[in-house]
Amino acid sequence: MWLSRVMLPVVMYTSVAGAALPCGAAGQQPPREALGEIVARSSPDPGSELRVWLVTAGPGDAVWERYGHNAIRILDTETGRDVAYNWGIFDFQQVDFIPRFLQGRMLYMMVPFQSLPMIDAYARANREITLQELDLTPTQKLALSTLADLNARPERREYFYQYFLDNCSTRVRDLLDQVLGGALNREFAAEPSGSTYRDQTRRLTQVDPLIYTGMDLLLGGPTDAPMSVWEEMFVPMTLRDAIRSVTVTRSDGSVHPLVLSEEIAVESTRAADPTEPPRWLGIYVFLGLLLAAAIASSTTTRVRSTPALRIGVLTLTVGWSALGGIAGTLLVLLLLTDHTFAYWNENLFLFNPLMLASAVLLPMARLGARWRQLAWRTAAAIAIVASLGVLWQLSPASRHQNAMFFALALPAHLALAFAISRRGFESSVMIDAANGLKAD
Repeated sequence: MWLSRVMLPVVMYTSVAGAALPCGAAGQQPPREALGEIVARSSPDPGSELRVWLVTAGPGDAVWERYGHNAIRILDTETGRDVAYNWGIFDFQQVDFIPRFLQGRMLYMMVPFQSLPMIDAYARANREITLQELDLTPTQKLALSTLADLNARPERREYFYQYFLDNCSTRVRDLLDQVLGGALNREFAAEPSGSTYRDQTRRLTQVDPLIYTGMDLLLGGPTDAPMSVWEEMFVPMTLRDAIRSVTVTRSDGSVHPLVLSEEIAVESTRAADPTEPPRWLGIYVFLGLLLAAAIASSTTTRVRSTPALRIGVLTLTVGWSALGGIAGTLLVLLLLTDHTFAYWNENLFLFNPLMLASAVLLPMARLGARWRQLAWRTAAAIAIVASLGVLWQLSPASRHQNAMFFALALPAHLALAFAISRRGFESSVMIDAANGLKAD
């Protein structure tokens, strides 16, 4: 359960109706020449019967719903056809779902839904729905409808999901930008957002501290690069907010707001989305010192002489080492996948597979000096690597914002090396022997 709750959000940031992290693989959408052909074929009248909305859903309860979701709604006022084009669909029953999931090659798809039933589904989930009608020309509306229908074809609808770079929201952004002649990219590609991918991940997952911690642990240095507003549009709510300021220029020179009208079609009783990531460093400092104190207590006479306390501290220490070792193994394995935002992860200074060896050696340290010495060398190596990580963090080459994990893990690593060096584990063997002699 812990593994699934940590890995799932990293691979799937669902900003989708049934999906997760933040959707266009190369070659999936028609090239820009196709749009030119569509426009050239269109007269001013075709497309005037269409109305177009950007549909944005607020965050939901599931991990993959924390980033919100969006879709393009197109209503044909003559035929009554009302379709929402949704690029955020994945299927757990898909062939090779688990291998693709682990490799970072998730297949998502675009599926057209009837608009009103889809909106009703969000309403039942208590998710806010914002409808923004877009002031597009008839030609642009027709082009948008044609391109969306082409993308919905079975041979085109699937794409490789990249949670920050290619998701449901970036698909919608790119399609709108295409029919607008690149207007969104020109306006927002060079505008700093003032945040990073990590900032947005922390902001939107803080409601679940375990998910927050797991995702922050597995995301590497690339997540900390400053991004533009264009890049931040992987979050559907950012796209919703950004287009409010966009204006479009008609062929006659007139300038109009892109958003013709906006309404909240479904209200939610959920708390408003956090505007900033949390500042939890102090909490991790406290937890790190508390963990270190518990581990170091193995050297005290009271713990060594009390079987229940001794076993409790040993269990805590072994559990910590095993958990850190599993996390470190995941960090190494991610380097062999397409999860590129997990690369250059400096948490490997703190959590690495060597901690699994420590988890095995700690109980064995009670068997004698030889095992204790091996356990101490392993713990010392872990502490030294973590300390080197601090020096790296202070260098200009580091950009990974992971101070909270250093605050959590480094004190525990130092405490464990100290505890073993003080013969805390070996002393317990002598106490056991002494108690055995008294019993005889």
